[in-house]
Amino acid sequence: MIRLLLRVLGHEHARPVRRTVALMTTTALVEGASYALLVPVLRALFGSTPEDAWPWLTAFGAAITGYAVLRYVSDRSGFRAGTTLLRGTYHRLGDHLARLPIGWHDAGRVGEVSGLAGRGVLQAMSVIAHLLAPFVSAVVTPLTIVAVMLAFNWQLGLAALAAAPVVAAIQVRTGRSMAALDAERHARDHEATARVIEYLQAQPVLRAGGRTVERFRVLDDSLRGVRRASRRTALTALPGVVGLTLAVQTAFTVVLALGTFLALGGHLGAAELLAFLVLAARCADPLLSLSDIGGRLRGARHELARLDAVLRTEPLPEPAEPVRPVRHDLEFESVVFRHGARTVIDGMSLSVPEGRRLAVVGPSGAGKSTLLHLLARFFDVDAGAVRVGGVDVRAMDTEVLMTRIAIVFQDVYLFDGTIEENVRLGRPDADEAEVRAAATAARLDEVIERLPGGWATNVGEGGTRLSGGERQRVSIARALLKNAPIVLLDEVTSALDPVNEAAVHEGIERLMAGRTVVMVAHRMRTVRRADRVVFLADGRIVEEGSHDTLLHRGGRYADFWNASLIPAASDPGRPRS
Repeated sequence: MIRLLLRVLGHEHARPVRRTVALMTTTALVEGASYALLVPVLRALFGSTPEDAWPWLTAFGAAITGYAVLRYVSDRSGFRAGTTLLRGTYHRLGDHLARLPIGWHDAGRVGEVSGLAGRGVLQAMSVIAHLLAPFVSAVVTPLTIVAVMLAFNWQLGLAALAAAPVVAAIQVRTGRSMAALDAERHARDHEATARVIEYLQAQPVLRAGGRTVERFRVLDDSLRGVRRASRRTALTALPGVVGLTLAVQTAFTVVLALGTFLALGGHLGAAELLAFLVLAARCADPLLSLSDIGGRLRGARHELARLDAVLRTEPLPEPAEPVRPVRHDLEFESVVFRHGARTVIDGMSLSVPEGRRLAVVGPSGAGKSTLLHLLARFFDVDAGAVRVGGVDVRAMDTEVLMTRIAIVFQDVYLFDGTIEENVRLGRPDADEAEVRAAATAARLDEVIERLPGGWATNVGEGGTRLSGGERQRVSIARALLKNAPIVLLDEVTSALDPVNEAAVHEGIERLMAGRTVVMVAHRMRTVRRADRVVFLADGRIVEEGSHDTLLHRGGRYADFWNASLIPAASDPGRPRS
């Protein structure tokens, strides 16, 4: 457990963890050793001169005081280490997630990481603050007491020591039998949580279908799965709890019986027998708590293992000697990219001269958005090379690459903050005039004027308080403020109404002016303004050329263009022939 904890935390945190463990172990040793003073105390109290007990009582009081001080210091050290490690773990996890390929962050993984970053990290880090001290005390204190019993009477000491391997065997067996069930229960909990969220998100669909009073079968099934897994977990844990209780109580009974036999035979005094029974009882309490502590430790270990799996995922490698390009032209050379068993890009070669515009068109799944992701190095290619200014993106520092690229996605995510804070993400050090100019160029000023809070309007998590077109204008203003020489546009108007589409197109035109542009488009309005068009199908370039040339050729692009004209009569945002 400690080794796994240190691997998750990083070796820079090894010293405070080891110091805390050593302090907790010392505290448990002092607690156990202090009970050795009960033997002379009780001897004196039951002897002919009870006043002789005062020096031993004083020593016992001093030992308990020392233990109390050590316990305070060790608990405080555990809490401080826990909070420090919690902060460090969040930073380490966040930094690592930011370096992982974007493809790693799929929908299922995002939900898993969300749970891990919330309850998971807290539960894992609770080992230091809340679980380590009770566990060390439950193991070290009874062993110390047994050593004290051995020192005073080897028969009773051996009788008590005989319970140690039995208790250890029960804990190991219980841990092994519970491991698979704990994993299943966690998986069922995760699935049930996802189904609850799905049920809430599906309310508009369910109500539109008139199913407001029906049970949601998928959710019911997942909740039944949680109940079955919890029942199996409880039934499997029960033998361990009962076995541990029986082992401890049997050991105490053996000590009582043997002590009584020795006392009746004159080999042990009544005071010593009473002292040994007190010591045996003091051993029993922490041992009986091992069942609860063990279950909590298994839960924390499960979360630690999940954290470790994420942190061991290899990020994209950074070059040892990064190269900084001086131009802003783009090039794909024989690029092959696979996602799982599927080849998304298959031997593609194309170039975009500096300051020119390339439009990428094709059916869904053709690999259009993947081209943008490869340019931004969200993934690394499996073969070939992607170059910016003649430099392979793998040879560039990631921060240098991203300063040269502005990206506007179809689905815009805004952080829970004000409009101005979200625009400033493009360039945090921009002055007020530059921010206002970017907003005006993106037609965002029209939105700000009609909002009661103006620039200070809170957009909500994900930008939920703004419409899709308003979020897109914020995104374009952010890209304009960044003022990057390369612009990547990913179907930015495919889901907008005609009014917002017209406003967004004005902002896009200002954004593209004088820059190297690669745009992915389903709506064809912006394609006509591109210097060159490539039509993709199955990860390959089927056709390429100017818009007019490809229309005249009458191939796949012409068919795609003509299909886009069908709803033109009812959609003023569509291009007309």
